[in-house]
Amino acid sequence: MSETSHQGAADVTPPPSPDDRLSSAELAAKYGLSVSGARPSLVEYVRQLWSRRHFILAFSRAKLTAQYSQAKLGQLWQVATPLLNAAVYFFIFGILLGGRKGTPGGQENYIPFLVTGVFVFTFTQTSVLNGVRAISSNLGLVRALHFPRAALPISISLQQLQQLLYSMIVLVVILLGFGQFPTWSWLIAVPALGCQLLFNTGMALIMARMGSKTPDLAQLMPFVMRTWMYASGVMFPLDYMLRVRAGAPEWLISVAQCNPAAVYMDLMRYAFIDDFTGAYLPPHVWVLALGWGLLVGIGGFVFFWKAEERYGRG
Repeated sequence: MSETSHQGAADVTPPPSPDDRLSSAELAAKYGLSVSGARPSLVEYVRQLWSRRHFILAFSRAKLTAQYSQAKLGQLWQVATPLLNAAVYFFIFGILLGGRKGTPGGQENYIPFLVTGVFVFTFTQTSVLNGVRAISSNLGLVRALHFPRAALPISISLQQLQQLLYSMIVLVVILLGFGQFPTWSWLIAVPALGCQLLFNTGMALIMARMGSKTPDLAQLMPFVMRTWMYASGVMFPLDYMLRVRAGAPEWLISVAQCNPAAVYMDLMRYAFIDDFTGAYLPPHVWVLALGWGLLVGIGGFVFFWKAEERYGRG
């Protein structure tokens, strides 16, 4: 008797709940639940990034300090590396291949021309190359803490900006040594670097998303960046090489001069080198500089945000 009653009690079906008719999304909304790691709206994402601005700045400074912590010369390598690259380019392209010809103001301006180009292009190059590994090299941080993942590639571009500013001290010494003294035109470097920082940040964001999906991209990008460097006039006057030495058509020269790396380098050369006049700049150069910055900066941010919930998964 007792056993039968127990079986009957176990077979009793509980009364239906009003929640049974709700879908999973409706049920989550009713009780204020959300998907873990779900992508926030774009406006909310920007707000979260702004609230973590101190973390982004501190992280960029920490990465910069740790970059050469194992080397005996320490932070001096921040300046020594691009200077050594410039010395190699001077020997190969300036002396052996005659790249000094066509330098605005004469061959005596070639070293300021070259060093300015190397420093400015390195700013973009390192932002892109480090951006590829922004997520993959910080997986422990990504999986352990909840924060907007865009903080990582943004901190990389800020890290490279700090490194460039250290290099600028050496650049100023070189400019003074070659008779390029400060003028009001040097102030042009500030908005030019601002546009380039926006462009570099967008590139770092784009490469961070692509690199998180395809790790092998980190092995390919050095070859891409080297090709971009040769096509941007870092080691030689682009207009002279294309027009005089190669006899390229005008449309190709215009396309080459409008490439963003060349635009930012030429603006910095225009700011610092007296003989690099506006005649060497592409038409509407400031429209190009700001346009590239906004297009790649905003576009890269949205591109990265769209995959926010997938970073660090799998």
